[in-house]
Amino acid sequence: MNLANKITISRVVLSIVIMILLLFPFEGLGLDLPSYIVHGNIYVELKYIIAGILFIIASLTDFIDGRVARKYNMVTDFGKMIDAISDKMLTNSLLVILASNGMISPVIAVIFIVRDIAVDSIKMVVGNKGHAVAAIGIAKLKTATLMFGLVFTLFYNLPFELVGIRVSDCLLIISAILSIVSAFQYYSMAKDYIETK
Repeated sequence: MNLANKITISRVVLSIVIMILLLFPFEGLGLDLPSYIVHGNIYVELKYIIAGILFIIASLTDFIDGRVARKYNMVTDFGKMIDAISDKMLTNSLLVILASNGMISPVIAVIFIVRDIAVDSIKMVVGNKGHAVAAIGIAKLKTATLMFGLVFTLFYNLPFELVGIRVSDCLLIISAILSIVSAFQYYSMAKDYIETK
């Protein structure tokens, strides 16, 4: 368990904390978390703000662990596996929760989850043939816009909500489009391996 893997594991832990925070029935147990009215008409629940802060920290670990692993030669198969798992735990669980709470469109969540299944399947098939599918630029851009879109959603699109600009929704829509495009690009890159016996 090297430093890079410990950082990745911390992302798993933060993902679980975020899920518990957003899914735990506080109201049913009489544990009402504070809520606030911002600018007279924006209802803000503290649990989403806390989840947003934790999400930012978890997202930063995704940036840090890979750099640490490469710089100090800590790349391991376990690290690659847990990194992929932690990434999906962090984003996909949050997409499902936000969709079920009506904060984002369910279509957005479905697009990302189906895309991840498709791309992971492509990588698995190519990997079984002794090759690897390299990360592509559009996929990295997709991830960046998704992260920012989720952060702004958890922060109730503030401060842009004050002037009526739905930055959070725009970022998520752009990211969803990029995710579809990147899925086709991954298939195009791996087509020769997939179609050969």
